[in-house]
Amino acid sequence: MIQQAKFHIGQIVEHTRFDYRGVIFEVDPVFSLSEEWYQQVARSRPPKDRPWYHVLVDNATHTTYVAERHLAASVNMSEIHHPDIDKYFSAYRGEMYIPRQVAM
Repeated sequence: MIQQAKFHIGQIVEHTRFDYRGVIFEVDPVFSLSEEWYQQVARSRPPKDRPWYHVLVDNATHTTYVAERHLAASVNMSEIHHPDIDKYFSAYRGEMYIPRQVAM
């Protein structure tokens, strides 16, 4: 059974284990990377059948792929600084980012 995602695209979140903030730019309803990645990187073995999130990391140039159980809504609503922010979002509205419209 696929779980409803707790967080949404444009939401500012904090990683509860590694203490960084970021903004969600994509949501996967279940884990979607390789088994090799999971074995090497997901050392705490979070559930694969729950939502996972692609996150632009604040004050960094990389992104992360994070299991839902390691995220919390951020209380710090200041803007995220990442070089790809404009690629995914058109505006910041004080509490969340507005996703760019996808051309059909």
